Amino acid sequence: MPRRVSIYLPGFGHENPIPVASRIGPHLVSGVLTGRDPAAGTMPETLDAQCANAFAHVRALMQTAGGSTDDILKMTFWLVDYRDRDALNREWTAMFPDPLNRPARQAMAAQLDGGSLIQCDLAAILDDA
Repeated sequence: MPRRVSIYLPGFGHENPIPVASRIGPHLVSGVLTGRDPAAGTMPETLDAQCANAFAHVRALMQTAGGSTDDILKMTFWLVDYRDRDALNREWTAMFPDPLNRPARQAMAAQLDGGSLIQCDLAAILDDA
């Protein structure tokens, strides 16, 4: 078995030949997760819908990798409208309701393509399998 394990998600992938995430031992790092609808394969027009989908991709990734959202150490978000964080904060507090048990978070302004209004990535520490 290789030391590094690539992780792919059904219904979500990249146009380029890269996995959704990669794991070495307990360390998991994702590539960019977008708000694309996993069933339709399209990008919703609203930030609310894209945020909901992005956080659904995070949940699916963590489950596929053998962990949970409790294992996330840090998330980084890129937003087209940097100051519009209401939808992001709603999904954030739903996923991490306890203010004493949240990962670090960074949000930055970005110029995104393909109708994307938000993208994120994450780093997590999983139980060593």
